[in-house]
Amino acid sequence: MLRRTSLLIIFAAALASFAFTARGTLPNPIVSSDGSGTLSTYSTTGPIDVSNPFFQSLGTNGRTCNSCHVSTTAWTISPAEVQARFKSTNGTDPIFRTNDGANCPSADVSTLAARKVAYSLLLDKGLIRVSMSVPAAADFQITDIQDPYRCAQTTSSQPALYRRPLPSTNITFLTTVMWDGRESPKGRSLEANLTQQAMDATSGHAEGAVTPTPLQLQQIVAFETALYTAQSSDRGAGALNVQGAKGGSNYLAQQEFYEGINDVLGADPDGEAFNSRAFTSYDSWANSSTPSKASIARGQDLFNTFPITITGVAGLNDLPGLATVNGTCTTCHDSPNVGNHSVPLAINIGVTDYPAVPALDVTGLPVYTIQCSGTGEVKHTTDPARAMVTAKCADVGKTKGPVLRALAARAPYFHNGGAKTLDDAVEFYNQRFQLGFTDQQKKDLVAFLNTL
Repeated sequence: MLRRTSLLIIFAAALASFAFTARGTLPNPIVSSDGSGTLSTYSTTGPIDVSNPFFQSLGTNGRTCNSCHVSTTAWTISPAEVQARFKSTNGTDPIFRTNDGANCPSADVSTLAARKVAYSLLLDKGLIRVSMSVPAAADFQITDIQDPYRCAQTTSSQPALYRRPLPSTNITFLTTVMWDGRESPKGRSLEANLTQQAMDATSGHAEGAVTPTPLQLQQIVAFETALYTAQSSDRGAGALNVQGAKGGSNYLAQQEFYEGINDVLGADPDGEAFNSRAFTSYDSWANSSTPSKASIARGQDLFNTFPITITGVAGLNDLPGLATVNGTCTTCHDSPNVGNHSVPLAINIGVTDYPAVPALDVTGLPVYTIQCSGTGEVKHTTDPARAMVTAKCADVGKTKGPVLRALAARAPYFHNGGAKTLDDAVEFYNQRFQLGFTDQQKKDLVAFLNTL
């Protein structure tokens, strides 16, 4: 089994490297193995056309969209898949480019040993370097940088931010594009946001010299918005669409969604009350005699109903009347059977804070000391996040919550890869909000999350 899994990873790496030269189609759905069972991607437009510009090199460094958005890892990347590409190409695959793949753009990549060091965050956590300028009108300043790479290009006016590529699937459920929402200005459509994102990715990540044509951009967006990815089988429970269960990508593609659906903040345009039972896929397994199915159903119930006293979350608890929120996991993961927030909501749950919650691994990330101009407040963070877009010190560390589907295939978790496994992610919340989960509750939650 180990050899078979390794071969699948190497095949996926090869596909990411040369898919842009291919012609023809891939099966619909695309099915692949992962650590929890089977992953499935269904396209509403039929067989996957690999002649789409998504698979073509539109820049100057050999990269395609597929370089960082691979089907077998839920249309993002994983350390194992990236490591396989490094091994098969001695670190020369197009994903290994110093402009944003290296810890520092001026890193030495002249030898194999040097490349292993230069691309360590990409290899270990699947992180891409994002360099942004501090806004001219910012009401904060970076007063100190603890940079483990001593990178000359990482400065107080141009910090380096290391982030996981977001999945280019399940996109029709998005209310915010990019971790910091910079591609989602108020009033612009999702299609326009995705078009701009494709343009920026081509000029930045692919170092494009020319802008893709309107037709190319239209084809990329159409390709991405047709994709729905979810776990379709579990090693213990088997198929996730049996005995009344509604797991898998086909059911996901039929899931109703609109901005504000089931929003806890009351922005639902139809005025419907918030329902904490946002996940219902495994309701029919609640009384299953199969232990693995019963565990998944218990995990879903915990996700929907386990009480959480939410405090200290910037972007939520600083809103009027919300200093303390008695909620559940679905307070922030409210979209029915999807798990992202159904309206734009940038919050800081502590993933960017330094020092970090013990369950979170932030080694290898720079630490920035930020001083707010108005209040003099000092913050220590591994990523200023939303503040780099809004210029507001109050937004330091705020990011969006991602769609939760296809989690099993796309470790590590959080924007900085701080949680290596879903067990680590659950433990982060356990520690951050002092939940007191039992070992069985943790196992049940992970069992449920692995089926998404």
